[in-house]
Amino acid sequence: VGAIYVRRRPRVRVEPIQSGGGQERGLRSGTVPTPLVVGLGAACELAQQEMEYDHKRISLLADRLITKIISEIPEVVMNGDPMDRYPGCINLSFAYVEGESLLMALKDVALSSGSACTSASLEPSYVLRAIGTDEDLAHSSIRFGIGRFTTEEEVDYTVNKCIQHVKRLREMSPLWEMVQDGIDLKSIKWTQH
Repeated sequence: VGAIYVRRRPRVRVEPIQSGGGQERGLRSGTVPTPLVVGLGAACELAQQEMEYDHKRISLLADRLITKIISEIPEVVMNGDPMDRYPGCINLSFAYVEGESLLMALKDVALSSGSACTSASLEPSYVLRAIGTDEDLAHSSIRFGIGRFTTEEEVDYTVNKCIQHVKRLREMSPLWEMVQDGIDLKSIKWTQH
C-alpha cells in the first residue's frame, strides 16, 4: 500500500498500475486492504512525530562525519551547498584518490560513488559536473548516507577507515607525490600515448 497526491490543476495524467474494476477514479483496481491502509496511516503519524528529532540527530551525525574527515584528511571538498541540503546525504571528494578505489577499500561500509540511478557507470556524476565540480574531483567523490538508525560509533568507524585508506591510496599516487613536492599539476602539459 502506498499513497499518492494528485493535484487537480494543472491536471496530471496518471496511468494505473493495474487494470480492472476502475476503483479510485480508475487509478487502482481491487479492494483496498484495510489493515495495510491503517498501517500506512500509523507509519505516517510516527514519521511526523519523529521527523524533527530525526532531522536534528542526523544533522549532528552528519556534522560529526564532515568535521572529522575534513579536519583529519587534507584536500577534501564537500560537494553541494553546506546548508541547503538533506543532512543524511553527504558527498565528499577526496583529491588524488580515485572514488572507485576508495569505495573498494571501504568494502565493509555502505557507500556509493554516485547516485543509485547511475551506479553501473564509471563516468563522474552528472549532477556534480552540473554544479561545476571539476572532473577529477567528481571522479574522486564518495556519497555517504546517514539514517535514523546510524550510530555515532558507525560514523567514527567510517571516519577512521576513510583516514586509513585515503592515506594508503595517496601513498600509491604519483599525483599526490607531485603535489606534495610543490608541483602545480595544472601547469603540466599531459600527453596521451
